[in-house]
Amino acid sequence: MNPWLKRLVSAGAVALALATSLMATGLHAEDKPAAAAASAPAAAPADAPAPVLNKGDTAWMLVSTAFVILMTLPGLGLFYGGLVRSKNMLSVLMQCFVIFSLVMILWAIYGYSIAFTEGGSCFGGLDRLFLKGMTPDSTAATFSKGVVIPEMVYMAFQGAFAAISCALIIGSFAERAKFSAILVFIIIWFTFSYLPMAHMAWFWPGPDAFTDQAAADKATAASGWLFAKGALDFAGGTVVHINAAVAGLVGSFMVGKRIGFCREAFKPHNLTMTMAGASLLWFGWFGFNAGSALEANGSAALAFINTLLATAAAVLSWTFGEWLGKGKPSMLGAASGAVAGLVAITPAAGFVGAMGAIVLGLIAGLLCLWGVTGLKALLGSDDSLDVFGVHGVGGILGALGTGIFAAPSLGGTGIYDYVANKVAPDYSIASQLWIQAQGVITTIIWSGVVALIAYKLVDLVIGLRVAEDEEREGLDVTSHGESAYHD
Repeated sequence: MNPWLKRLVSAGAVALALATSLMATGLHAEDKPAAAAASAPAAAPADAPAPVLNKGDTAWMLVSTAFVILMTLPGLGLFYGGLVRSKNMLSVLMQCFVIFSLVMILWAIYGYSIAFTEGGSCFGGLDRLFLKGMTPDSTAATFSKGVVIPEMVYMAFQGAFAAISCALIIGSFAERAKFSAILVFIIIWFTFSYLPMAHMAWFWPGPDAFTDQAAADKATAASGWLFAKGALDFAGGTVVHINAAVAGLVGSFMVGKRIGFCREAFKPHNLTMTMAGASLLWFGWFGFNAGSALEANGSAALAFINTLLATAAAVLSWTFGEWLGKGKPSMLGAASGAVAGLVAITPAAGFVGAMGAIVLGLIAGLLCLWGVTGLKALLGSDDSLDVFGVHGVGGILGALGTGIFAAPSLGGTGIYDYVANKVAPDYSIASQLWIQAQGVITTIIWSGVVALIAYKLVDLVIGLRVAEDEEREGLDVTSHGESAYHD
């Protein structure tokens, strides 16, 4: 057998063994849930009326899924591609394109089942392995009792989330990592970090299971660990942004700094492309956030307007912060501010009021500006495209800020009690903030440990980094045999 292939098979065997071990030892939570975060296949009591499948909800979710796909292809690719040097442009596009395709296949084979079927509190089960039993008539719960959407739509929507989460990571070690190493790392990290985080934060049996307190307790026991604690994550502050940012930060250290780092100027080669990518991300993010309502209703409208306002506020705060600090406002700063605002509002989109969204956006622009300057210098990392400075810092801000601005006293929605069928009257900012902090801490530790192990395994089997001469020549030619531009 080819030595490289033999190593790859060995790594796969190790990963599969570790997955089996983790799934077999999943924890079971007993804490009561505070709010919905995402939905699982619907399971209504036998005496309940038949769930309603609304064509408007279905249409909205199909469109939202397409929006989220647009965020990776081509949004993220163009955003990242414009930020690297011209000799590495195609390598970034190729990585986004292939990672998206790889993750979608893995999602269909086992990812969706592990993330969104009942099992332990950290890993789901295998009921939907290879999408077994899923038909056009299968349904998934929404956040309204008696209302469902086609499970195939829900599966595709969540798969698009998984794909962009994995693609986000590559920005931290852009321009120097082996293509083969990236793909093997993504397989491991997707399996052991993304899937359990999605299950912990978003899996629950659906609102129809909460008929009375006894039924609610039973449904809570079957939910993901963070969901059962009451952690609020509307569209992925922990699951997507902090999760991917921590993996990227670890990767920036494990892969090492680019040749010439701090000695040469690594200037973005095409900021026009970066601006176009940021705009596509902003556009697609309306599906990302508003689509996470799972219905075409007022909650989707709230998430939509919050996504609009928080992002605009972050663009302004980053721009003026940079203007005051450096003397000139930059297009790169405005585009980065937009992403910072989008990241910060993601976990809060359906929980905070419009004014709360503006405040989060204003803070996010300035805090993430510090994240890519001051914090990056303190860490001493070569996080090439500032994944942690924007997605990590912005994600942490958004997750914690959700606990504050979701309070009804500050214009938020509060927490819905599915047993009483009304908003709970006793919202505590301090208590919810602590729950949110537990979600942040869990994500940082879980993703950091999984990423460290995954990078080590890949480095031992394949090697993480390209040779020095290949890095100098550029990954477009040395890894893919083509060039983005021709003289």
